[in-house]
Amino acid sequence: MTGATGRPDRPDPLDDDLGWMLGIAFRGYVRAAEHVLTDFPGGPRGYQVLTAAVTGPGRNQGAIAEELGLDRTVLTYLIDDLERPGFVARRPDPADRRSRLVDVTDAGRTAWEQRREALRRVEAHLLGSLTPHESATLRTLLQKVACSTQATDPLRDLCEAVTEARPDPARERR
Repeated sequence: MTGATGRPDRPDPLDDDLGWMLGIAFRGYVRAAEHVLTDFPGGPRGYQVLTAAVTGPGRNQGAIAEELGLDRTVLTYLIDDLERPGFVARRPDPADRRSRLVDVTDAGRTAWEQRREALRRVEAHLLGSLTPHESATLRTLLQKVACSTQATDPLRDLCEAVTEARPDPARERR
């Protein structure tokens, strides 16, 4: 493979580094998605919360926070942001009067559909170098990895995940 060095006799060591590849693709997606969602309440995270509301029955904030890997306090602010323009509504949980369920409204569903279409165009651009079959295969494989990772190691506390990922100097000296 010809690497980023442009020399076929000396491939770039990053060419097969999963973290580098995911990082480049992720940063490209995030830049484009932020542009599409620049005026959306809560930006990309607000869109994810609205997606959770659109794609399922009303759930409580704790369930949504766990599903998305968001801190509950952050989620509260995001739901507040989505409630202002009428995209979601909170209602009491009939099974637990202390809990509130988050439901999508008609306005929220319309806003979600519009942004979903714009994000599909972003995805098509990002995956433009792939054939339709390759794009579908990549999506299937990424979904499998993401679901497997989430099932075995749910990101309930992102600070804890970062701490665990950092190298331990004491362990490296052994």
